[in-house]
Amino acid sequence: MTDTTIEQATAAKSGAAATEQFRSRRAAGAAGSDTERVDTLVTELLTAAHDIVRRHKVTYEEYNALKAWLIQVGEDGEWPLFLDVWVEHVVEEVANESREGSKGTIEGPYYVPDSPRLPAEATLPMRENEAGTPLLFQGQVRSVDGTPLPAAKVEIWHADDDGFYSQFAPGLPEWNLRGTVVADETGRFWIHTVQPAPYQIPTDGACGSLIAAAGWHAWRPAHLHLKVSAPGHQLITTQLYFKGGTHVENDIASAVKPELILDPKPTGKGDNHEVTYDFVLDKA
Repeated sequence: MTDTTIEQATAAKSGAAATEQFRSRRAAGAAGSDTERVDTLVTELLTAAHDIVRRHKVTYEEYNALKAWLIQVGEDGEWPLFLDVWVEHVVEEVANESREGSKGTIEGPYYVPDSPRLPAEATLPMRENEAGTPLLFQGQVRSVDGTPLPAAKVEIWHADDDGFYSQFAPGLPEWNLRGTVVADETGRFWIHTVQPAPYQIPTDGACGSLIAAAGWHAWRPAHLHLKVSAPGHQLITTQLYFKGGTHVENDIASAVKPELILDPKPTGKGDNHEVTYDFVLDKA
């Protein structure tokens, strides 16, 4: 890890990058909202907030502290982080409750589209002598009826051995540990990368203030992010974790599911590990 990364990987800088990424993607796919639906959801949200104030006798001092904190979340650009850590897992649960294939989970704030396109067997872009345990992540993409899905896309991104993501921590190459792997004619893929590290979400901004005030921890377990897609099938967004990893049992983002835990094995070649995980996609 470079000194530049240590010095500049702040909540405000990573938050601003996450906000910019979200806004650009939202602008490209923006759609209108149904007035009745907005009225229902916002009214119920406000009613729940009013109920909390009444039940807990919230004081003006507490109310003003909340106002100051909400303002700071915006100034730090941490709304994507806050919502993705504490809210998205429930939205994902509802969105995918009828899925028959592989389990999904949250996307998180650090996705960047259009990563370099790579062949079915590929090494993710990385620095020379990239730190971390070498990992071969391999598998097959199939439909729910067992049919292999040729040329399925496996988008993958993850943190480095210091817990930093490219494009969100200065000092890292633009596409470090990010790529879009295109499976072969049988839906198979072989991705060479390094095992990521657990990391704390940024704690020097508004989200960190909340964590400290509530006495929570800020850790996410080590994980791989993936988006897997194929024509005629539903895209799945997921994360894969590592058996026995720190904070697998108490992820701050509540995103871990038993079906998403990998158990890599040594290959017998140095420190190299490998693991196989197949993806099953629902029909569109």
